[in-house]
Amino acid sequence: MAYDEYLADRIRRQLQEKQIMFAELKMMGGLCFKVDNKMLCGIHIDKKRGDSLLMARIGESVYQKELEKPECLPMDFTGRPMRGYIFITEDGFDSEDELSYWIDLCLAFNPQAKSSKKKRKKQ
Repeated sequence: MAYDEYLADRIRRQLQEKQIMFAELKMMGGLCFKVDNKMLCGIHIDKKRGDSLLMARIGESVYQKELEKPECLPMDFTGRPMRGYIFITEDGFDSEDELSYWIDLCLAFNPQAKSSKKKRKKQ
């Protein structure tokens, strides 16, 4: 299993209940949820421990405050943390209210988020 299907279903349900149109994109062994063609959140497996992590794009204005929480980690794929993105351990999204908190934080930032550049097809 590349990512946690149960967590994916929980995120889908939350977005549907909030009446948010979204798309899904499988990438790097995980799953990303996109709103308005911008990454909102995703699911990643910690390869060291095998635990599911929720990846959240929350923006830089709340980044430092949220990182102070014990269930939050800097999102670090390459050795350099990506500011504005965090990983949340399973302790941080155990309940539906906790998961909703993170999704709402991502949705609050989404209008300010920049879309990634479209790749042009080679001719």
